[in-house]
Amino acid sequence: MNVGIISERYAKALLKYATETGNGKKVYEQAKHLEGCFSSLEGLRLLVRHPKATSDRYKLRVFVTALGGETEAAPELVRFLNLVMKNRRIMYVRLMLLIFMDLYRKANNISFGRLVVAVPSEQLQRRLTDIVHDETGGSLELETKVDPSIIGGFVLDMGWERLDASVASQLRAVRRQFVEKNRRIV
Repeated sequence: MNVGIISERYAKALLKYATETGNGKKVYEQAKHLEGCFSSLEGLRLLVRHPKATSDRYKLRVFVTALGGETEAAPELVRFLNLVMKNRRIMYVRLMLLIFMDLYRKANNISFGRLVVAVPSEQLQRRLTDIVHDETGGSLELETKVDPSIIGGFVLDMGWERLDASVASQLRAVRRQFVEKNRRIV
């Protein structure tokens, strides 16, 4: 059984369903939120990983609560989660959500990047967003993290590309040059 193929099929079905109902953006935002819950809460990952631990009804209540309750949860996403549980594929739901988010971004020309900065900078984020918009015509979604260990500058990861403009990496490069030069002298 190929987990990737199964998860991709479910993700494509969710994307098609959410697009047809016109509620794609809300489903995408809630899928991002649910994925954030998976990333930060070990208990949620354990709940999904052990299918016999609790009932499906309880798991669905946990998911709906994480989405803000029954009034806030997108009905498409709730129906999707019901289908996944009915077909006993709940252990793959996180992968399904990740693939769905990737497919949604591609369908809506949204680039995704991770930005690491020493100090938060709205101006840098606007500038990067403008550059991506000028180059691709799409929008940029940045996940920003503050890390003082890079001393200054920023590190941007987009797709398979990395732009490391941090002071820490420049200092490492200078140190490497001095070490190489001193090895030749000795």
